[in-house]
Amino acid sequence: PNIQGLDIAGKSMYHYETGGDYYDFLDIGPDQRKINVVVGDVSGHGIPSALLMASVRAAIRQRSLLSGSISQIMSDVNRQLSLDVGDSGRLVTLFYLTVDAFNRRMHWVCAGHEPAILYDPTTDTFEKLGGIGIPLGIDEGFQYEVNEKDGLKEGQIICLCTDGIVEARNSKGEMFGKDTLCDIIRHYA
Repeated sequence: PNIQGLDIAGKSMYHYETGGDYYDFLDIGPDQRKINVVVGDVSGHGIPSALLMASVRAAIRQRSLLSGSISQIMSDVNRQLSLDVGDSGRLVTLFYLTVDAFNRRMHWVCAGHEPAILYDPTTDTFEKLGGIGIPLGIDEGFQYEVNEKDGLKEGQIICLCTDGIVEARNSKGEMFGKDTLCDIIRHYA
């Protein structure tokens, strides 16, 4: 998406032909200075995970068109998903982020997902953007909470990813890890 004041990029590469990892940029209407970003991961691999994620994607996109906060969106999607997956053991971790470039703030809800990373190159510091929230599909009555951060500055980097990046292994079996991810973010900031 082309959002004034932001540089945005996303990429998904599956180890298998398909899987349950997901990211999306959601339209928030006429305001060209805000964007919603969603990153998620279904438990398991392959076609079953991809099908469940497709359902979750549709539910998020549909519910996001209605009024309500991102915590209400997540709670509503969770309620429906919990009823759908029941006792199957399937669950979805999700991170839902709204970035407001005009007001230099962001809001997010974390549903058991890897925290986003905020890097500030002027201070060379990393901050985890986590939150309290269980994965979707576990408890239909769970109410998610919104986290927020004000004072975003030009040049800061927000990185959202799934465990597929940090748990990737090289030919020696060594995990990529968060430290390597942070080193790359710092190096190419």
